Amino acid sequence: MSREIDDLQLIDRVLAGEQNVYAQLVERYKSYAFTIAFKVLGVRPDAEEAAQDAFVKAYHNLGKFNREAKFSTWLYRIVFNTAISMRRSRKMTFQDIPETVAAQGHDTEKTLEKSDKERFIQMAMARLSEADRVALTLFYLRELSLEEIGAITGMPANTAKVRIHRARLRLAEEMKTILKHEALLL
Repeated sequence: MSREIDDLQLIDRVLAGEQNVYAQLVERYKSYAFTIAFKVLGVRPDAEEAAQDAFVKAYHNLGKFNREAKFSTWLYRIVFNTAISMRRSRKMTFQDIPETVAAQGHDTEKTLEKSDKERFIQMAMARLSEADRVALTLFYLRELSLEEIGAITGMPANTAKVRIHRARLRLAEEMKTILKHEALLL
């Protein structure tokens, strides 16, 4: 709760003319903003650009911020929408998973197990829809509430709960498929 109050105090200071105070909000939320953008776009430079654009949009619309909501939720919604818009406008193409894995290079023996787990999870996540990837990331990695996820993605909390459940099942199925394929290659 103190962070929400602190956010509101910083926003008041920015709106009162202390524009340099906005940097504190950027610093506080930049990693989450980047993560959301990266999950949508999948390319680091594009995700950085989307996050930066979202912070600029948030700054220009700070006066419209509804103080009943959390600043972080409002900001993440802007990041999500900015990344979606960027993805649509650039009509990004994605490589096939085998090409992506080959481009990443071969793992060394001493880090094989950990890197394999991470690689398989990333491969499975890449096969999910954009909405499923974002929902799983927000819930499990960022530990946001269903209400916050709903506010960010524009869906009711119950719908977010169902999406997360179904996305988790799809992720498990993708992992089974990937691991079965990997076992055949051994």
